[in-house]
Amino acid sequence: MKNFRYLIFFSLMMVMAVSCEKGLDPINSVSPGPDTESPVLTFNNPTEGGIMRIGEGQTTVTFTLTASDDIELSTVVVQLDGTQIASFNTFKDYRRAVLNVTYENLSDGDHTLTATVTDKADKSTSASVNFKKFTMTAYVPLEGEVLYMGFEGTFDDAIGGISPTVNGAPTFADGKLGQAYQGATDAYLTIPTATLTTTKEFSAAFWMKINTTPDRAGILTMSAEDLANAGYPAVQNQRNFGFRFFREGSATSQTIKDNVGNGTGETWNDGGQVDPSTGEWVHLAFTISETTSTIYINGEMARESTMLTPVDWTGCDILTIMSGAPRFTEWNHFSDLSLIDELHMFKRVLTLEEIQAFYNAK
Repeated sequence: MKNFRYLIFFSLMMVMAVSCEKGLDPINSVSPGPDTESPVLTFNNPTEGGIMRIGEGQTTVTFTLTASDDIELSTVVVQLDGTQIASFNTFKDYRRAVLNVTYENLSDGDHTLTATVTDKADKSTSASVNFKKFTMTAYVPLEGEVLYMGFEGTFDDAIGGISPTVNGAPTFADGKLGQAYQGATDAYLTIPTATLTTTKEFSAAFWMKINTTPDRAGILTMSAEDLANAGYPAVQNQRNFGFRFFREGSATSQTIKDNVGNGTGETWNDGGQVDPSTGEWVHLAFTISETTSTIYINGEMARESTMLTPVDWTGCDILTIMSGAPRFTEWNHFSDLSLIDELHMFKRVLTLEEIQAFYNAK
């Protein structure tokens, strides 16, 4: 009887195995077909025209590239400035490989990274990227300086390490020094103002290359939202608090202006004119003391306006860079498509000599 039970169990197992086998397609090898496509090569880091910023004491950089082929990769050879620095001939995924190449003691300056990828059919693809490398020194802020943006491939503040909220798609372009912020339609940066509003004094200094399309735009804006819930009148584009630094005019004459709110009213400073048709960089600065709003153009005072009472920062919790949005869009002061570079901000009033030093710095 025991043997009979074993026989029944064995028979059932055989039936199940046959049934399962009938329900499955046999596994057959499939030919990959002819190798008709050339391999593809992409540089992930650096990119064309990019900048590699290396901190002091850091000696190693890492280049990253992606190689792929429709059938199978054979080799990838990487060169830096004409000298081979790496070679690969084995790949975990024979059709696609993300490769990291480390290199020590890369000198500051201009460089060319070249790679050649070859597939099993001896078809090859070569590509190159040109980039710059420089060593970053730690930025030492000046007295009362609370924000510095050099825009060297990053929007971050070099003093507090603040990463702004990036709206739209601003980019980078050749600047007054290194790279600069390149404006775009509906693009601007916003940062919290906690370190900027601790005093009744404020200053900013920077370089701009003005794009007169559009013919008006916000540059730096620190405005309050509608404060009706706090007992103030319900007013859009509230100008009784903070400041608005902006431009408006034509293709040959742009007026740089400032508006400062004191809580119950506002002070206008109609500034001065610049001619953007020259295509030159212009240095702009403005200061807000407890009694005066002053605008400087290319190291010289353009205009000052007397303030009856100091600036009121109520509700001014964000600073907008390169737009009036979201809180000062009156008279179409939206995003600025210009270039801005070397942006410095202070919680004190800069002197004329200090502003001239920024203008004359090489």
